[in-house]
Amino acid sequence: MDNVDTVHSPRGAKAPDDFFSKFLPGRTHASDVEVDGSNVAYWTYEPVNETPATRTILVIHGFRGDHHGLLRVADQLPEMRIIMPDLPAFGSSDPFVDDEHTVERYGQFVSGFMSELGLGPKTVLLGHSFGSIVASHFAAKHPHAVYPLILINPIAAPALEGPKGIMTKLAVLYYQASAKLPRHLGLAILRNRAIVRIMSITMAKTKDKALRRFIHGQHDAYFSAFADRKSLLESFKASVSGHVAEVAEQLTLPVLLVAGEKDEIATLPNQYKLMKRLPDARLEVIPGVGHLIHYETPVPAAEAIRTFLEEHPA
Repeated sequence: MDNVDTVHSPRGAKAPDDFFSKFLPGRTHASDVEVDGSNVAYWTYEPVNETPATRTILVIHGFRGDHHGLLRVADQLPEMRIIMPDLPAFGSSDPFVDDEHTVERYGQFVSGFMSELGLGPKTVLLGHSFGSIVASHFAAKHPHAVYPLILINPIAAPALEGPKGIMTKLAVLYYQASAKLPRHLGLAILRNRAIVRIMSITMAKTKDKALRRFIHGQHDAYFSAFADRKSLLESFKASVSGHVAEVAEQLTLPVLLVAGEKDEIATLPNQYKLMKRLPDARLEVIPGVGHLIHYETPVPAAEAIRTFLEEHPA
């Protein structure tokens, strides 16, 4: 587990490893820890060269993702120490024991995980998509636990409202129906490659064919790595019922918002509205990309993170 996972590519296509640097495998250390009775898998990416600017960044991934999703961003921050757990019920981590998978419960997980690893208040907290909801709510409830806060493709407004509300409600029905069907049929629908591919094609904005193949391969390989239908439905409900703006005024620490110009899930107008509500915020908009900043534009995302951390040292 100490190297980068790979997916087979079509003949003549770039292999997944071609999208990562040669330094990443040597930085990678896989571990696991028990948090509140659940086994949690996590990966630490040590700095290539530790410097006074080296920070520890705890990364919270998005819905139906795992630690693989943010790997390209981690790879572009070789001077940082980055810790990326698979959230409970996703990837290689167990679901919560007898607890519903809510935003609040995931926040409790973040607290327990940091305690188990001895991560102090100088830790940088980074959340992507659904992870932005978890990270922001955690930071609002624990105002001195992390510093600062970074949100990539942040969910800035309620998913059940606005022009995308109907599609979100249909998605809720999809997950509810999949949970009620016989197990074999329900899992077949949830893991249907055609549905996963449609989702992947819709979100990818890059014109680079090799990069699009890489993104689709990543979604094929990891998007269906969830523990069970019950926890998946609970997590999905959490992802569409919460948003960052709910706790905006409580986020008194510096916050970096990294948004995609063409994001159809976390739209740009809502990012500007969110920024105005945050006491101390900076918004970086990356042109030409949507909700897959972590896959498509890791270099400008890493540059924005690096500059922000230079401006807000531990």
